[in-house]
Amino acid sequence: MPKPVPPHLNQLRFKTNLKMAISKLKFTQEKKVALTKQQRRQLAELLKAGKESSAKIRVENIIRDDIYIELLEYLELYCELLLARLNMILDRPTCDSSLLEAVCSLIYSAQSTDLKELCSIRDILIYKYGTEFGKEALENKEGIVPDKIVRRCGIEPPSEDLVNMYLVEIALAYSVPYSGLEHFKDENDGEGEGGDEDDEGGTKEAVPKEKEQSLAELAEKPSVVASKPQKKSTAKQKDDFDALAARFAALKNTPK
Repeated sequence: MPKPVPPHLNQLRFKTNLKMAISKLKFTQEKKVALTKQQRRQLAELLKAGKESSAKIRVENIIRDDIYIELLEYLELYCELLLARLNMILDRPTCDSSLLEAVCSLIYSAQSTDLKELCSIRDILIYKYGTEFGKEALENKEGIVPDKIVRRCGIEPPSEDLVNMYLVEIALAYSVPYSGLEHFKDENDGEGEGGDEDDEGGTKEAVPKEKEQSLAELAEKPSVVASKPQKKSTAKQKDDFDALAARFAALKNTPK
């Protein structure tokens, strides 16, 4: 005898749950972004006062919040996808291959968030596709949940290099002293030797001031997308520092 369909699995209720989750995800992201702006200013004050040890501890909270914000961005996209293909979910007894990543990622990562809306969606999906499907998704046995989600659900502390990169960019953005700036400047000087000429031996054009974007403005954003990739970036470096590290390293190439 087939299981009775619970009220929350009908089309209208499931659609409402997804919309509520999307709304809560957006609200939480905005709240976290505002908080990280304030935390960056506080860190700048600590660096200005010479309290680097305290700043290194507190910057880990900013890094974790940035990673959490990125996780919520991915989950919001997954919820949008499920909402767009709601009829497919309700009409088919098994999960369509085009939805596997989204469904498994939502089940896997719901426990890493504080959002009850996502937990409700997780429970609905497990009921829909079965407890065995839900167990495999939670354990990621088949590796369907992408690495970008798994890493952002992890609890590993940020590396020393990533902590230093954050502090360097905050120090540059707010014009405050930091011991790590000396190493940063040495690296830039080494990379900048002969850097005034392009690959064909010509002189590079100066960047117009109206096109420049201050580091202070960039520091206010939790996710900074580099305008161009690093010259010497490697796959191993990206694995070590994650996308966050790559973005902050790329800030060194931002015109000042």
